[in-house]
Amino acid sequence: DHPNMPWDDSEIWLADVDERGELARARRIAGGPGEAVFQPEWSPAGMLHFVSDKSGWWNLYRWENDQAQPLCPMEAEFGLPQWVFGMRTYAFASEDEILCTWGRGGVWKLGRLDTRSGTLEAIDTPFSGFDGLRVDGRKLTFLGARRDGPSAIVSLDLAEDSVRIVRESGRSLLAPGDISHPETLEICTPDGACTHAFFYPPTNAHFTAPTGELPPLRVKSHGGPTGSARADFDPRIQFWTTRGFAVVDVNYRGSTGYGRAYREALKGNWGVHDVTDCESAALHLARAGRVDAKRLTIQGGSAGGYTTLAALAFTDTFACGASHYGIGDLAALARDTHKFESRYLDALVAPWPAGEAVYAVRSPLAHAEQLSCPVIFFQGLDDKVVPPNQAEAMVAALRAKGIRVEYIPLAGEGHGFRRAESIIKVLESELTFFCEVLGISRC
Repeated sequence: DHPNMPWDDSEIWLADVDERGELARARRIAGGPGEAVFQPEWSPAGMLHFVSDKSGWWNLYRWENDQAQPLCPMEAEFGLPQWVFGMRTYAFASEDEILCTWGRGGVWKLGRLDTRSGTLEAIDTPFSGFDGLRVDGRKLTFLGARRDGPSAIVSLDLAEDSVRIVRESGRSLLAPGDISHPETLEICTPDGACTHAFFYPPTNAHFTAPTGELPPLRVKSHGGPTGSARADFDPRIQFWTTRGFAVVDVNYRGSTGYGRAYREALKGNWGVHDVTDCESAALHLARAGRVDAKRLTIQGGSAGGYTTLAALAFTDTFACGASHYGIGDLAALARDTHKFESRYLDALVAPWPAGEAVYAVRSPLAHAEQLSCPVIFFQGLDDKVVPPNQAEAMVAALRAKGIRVEYIPLAGEGHGFRRAESIIKVLESELTFFCEVLGISRC
């Protein structure tokens, strides 16, 4: 319901189906201004359940006696931002038992919820992420993520809590001693807020850093921006940590997983709070002596690409950056992007076109003269969400200024790179670029 996105304001309506197959007594039972709802679903006995964030957190509710009854009130997220159809965080094992996943502080768990008592019991598994939950008889199937290897389709026997790997998404070539495990960070920002991040130290059992040398840092800014960084195994992060880079994956203000207030903190502040939080994470690690303050870099894709370019234009913190299908011109995005996100920026920046002046103030392209460090751009030529003209305009502006810039267009790729050859090319090209800029010899 433009200009609202599903995670801003959305509604659940309930109606009776009469003898003629028509709807009667249609009424809104949940959602509306200041409330986002998720996954309405009937229980085996026909009682309607759903997730709502009216308490400030996405919690489970049951529609009973014409009221929404909370099943397990807590400061945790049982819902997700609905970027696509069919997202699920819970499933019925029986009328009285719900299998569900919930997140708090960026960490996700799987458990059983007794709908009679409201008791929530965690299920011990080797997984850190749980998506697409489905129950068939006494088996729960989900897409499981873990911290030490690839994701997999998993079957959980509900009687014994035993897990069986149905199919892995791939295989890891890393030995246990080469895997970097994330540390959870909570960082104070100069404006008195706090931000969250996962820090991955460089890890490789076959190499030792020279005495007294600190690693370069790669700040990762996730997309969305109503997305989130999770502590699951990501081979793209391990690509960097095994090569001597530290990585900090930032859940800047606006990210999902920390309640509605944190998610809404970015409203009207995109290009401000996200930049502050990414910069704060980098400076925090540098002050703590964990990374080299002179070799701080930043990278992001889509909305994270915008945060990257804004950080490079509006701060002097970073030595170089990489934009993956990022946004340089907010006004062009408001005019050109696809229907689903066509009014997304009304809340994040300002209503369009009335707030056009704010778009100009926040757009890296309009302030290219302030950007003075090398940047590499990667762009899918079939991208309909962030069209290629975004990257091309930024590249032209930086080349005109004489800044070192590289542009790698990828034919046949859209919003996000899917082909193995494209992913390999992006990683290798970016590593070469960063090493050259930072004066690091590649092995």
